[in-house]
Amino acid sequence: AFTSMLCGFLGMMIATFSNARTTMACAHNAGYTLGFNTAFRGGSVMGYALCSLGVLVLWILLTFYRTVYPEADDWEVLFDCAAGYGLGGSTVAMFGRVGGGIYTKAADVGADLVGKVVAGLDEDDPNNPATIADNVGDNVGDIAGMGADLFGSFAESTCAALVIAAAAVEGSHNTLSEAGWDAMLFPLAISAAGIVICILCGFVATNISPVKEEKDIETVLKVQMVLTAVLMLPVIYYLAVFLLPHEFRLEGVRLTEDGHPAKISGSPYKCFICATMGCVGGLIIGLVTEYFTSHSYVPTRELASACKFGTAVNIIQGLALGYKSCIVPVFVLSSAIYMSFQLCDLYGIALAALGMLATLSCGLTIDGFGPISDNAGGIAEMALFKPEVRRKTDALDAAGNTTAAIGKGFAIGSAALVSLALYGAFVVRLRVKTGVNIFEPVTFAFLIIGCMVPYWFAALTMKSVGKAAGEMVAEVKRQFSVKDSKGKTLLEGSDELKPDSLTCIHISTEASLYEMVAPACLVILSPLLAGTFFGVQ
Repeated sequence: AFTSMLCGFLGMMIATFSNARTTMACAHNAGYTLGFNTAFRGGSVMGYALCSLGVLVLWILLTFYRTVYPEADDWEVLFDCAAGYGLGGSTVAMFGRVGGGIYTKAADVGADLVGKVVAGLDEDDPNNPATIADNVGDNVGDIAGMGADLFGSFAESTCAALVIAAAAVEGSHNTLSEAGWDAMLFPLAISAAGIVICILCGFVATNISPVKEEKDIETVLKVQMVLTAVLMLPVIYYLAVFLLPHEFRLEGVRLTEDGHPAKISGSPYKCFICATMGCVGGLIIGLVTEYFTSHSYVPTRELASACKFGTAVNIIQGLALGYKSCIVPVFVLSSAIYMSFQLCDLYGIALAALGMLATLSCGLTIDGFGPISDNAGGIAEMALFKPEVRRKTDALDAAGNTTAAIGKGFAIGSAALVSLALYGAFVVRLRVKTGVNIFEPVTFAFLIIGCMVPYWFAALTMKSVGKAAGEMVAEVKRQFSVKDSKGKTLLEGSDELKPDSLTCIHISTEASLYEMVAPACLVILSPLLAGTFFGVQ
């Protein structure tokens, strides 16, 4: 939890420094190169800080625990202790995501509803008191929230892989823990190697083939995604061959025909295929997301032309487009799960999740790029720069919106794999010889209740956003209606009145902290209550 908060804080701090510098770079330099590089490097601080600190702190923890449990027989307990690292990461992720989401959307909806719709102001107009809260919200939601979210996935998939690898296989030798400490830490090695690969690929975007004109922006970001994923594959293969024994036994949840747990044998090649499924799957999800959200492709252009027929048609088409965009990623995830499970059982699924998150530094860099460019545009508007500066920042921001969607795709895809790996680790630790039977009445009943929880959660958060946005709208309208000594209001160009941004920021902050309690309690208490009163199954 501490690591996650520290990374979110660093990321937001650097993003806040970078956004004004991106505006200056766009204002004082011809072309897009310097503006793009400033935003890209600002985003990369978050990416590299999060991944490197995540790996480092986990490694320090494991090394410390190893002094307490030096014997290989005790490593099962050791990795069970370390699993708390993943839980802490995801708890902060939930607070970051929910709090950040309520903050940013309340400010965004509030600023747009009154500013654009009612008063007819431009986006980020300096007279709109909610503008600054809106810009702060982008940092809170997209940098701290997304960072904590992906850090949670990364920590949990690593912990799940370690717990499954350490699970003792009854009556068989040749397990991973017997192969030594290096073989156990194979999951960490994948993430560590990913950081180095992403650093090398980062120079491609800023130095080797930089952005020269507007159409290069998306290309350069896409090259980053593809290049890091492709270069990761040989590295994962080398690590697998170098660290893992030729053959090893794993504890599985599959059953043989006579109802006993199947003995699964793994090999470096099988582990490589599992991680590759995740790495390539992540890339495909990223590219599909880009296709559906980028202004360069058909779906978004069709949606834009639907606006000619009014708001309702636009909303319906947009929803349809959103639902349609899930089809390919779900097939990709299913095939990754099937292949990995066939080859290495649950360990394979945890490795697939790690493969997907191997290029996390690059993914977070691309993701942090979005809010920095967005804020740069806001600063250009509020500081009354010339229109061409705003045009440049808007071009960067348009690509940034697409990249934020790609980041979300990675977060959801990896979370799906991680939750399955964690579920598997839970079943392995339960030592249930028959597996979990879904046709038990209690299990099936709670499966349906579990399906309902996300809707309950979403209802709570959406209501919170609506409530906070309502307060924001009321405050902005109040400020617009106040008259000075000459009888002029803010919108009529009063010399005496200044927009009071602090009150708006206060509304967003208070709402996000106060409204976070109910959804958080729902998520944290539901497994505890279900397990305590109705049993672990």
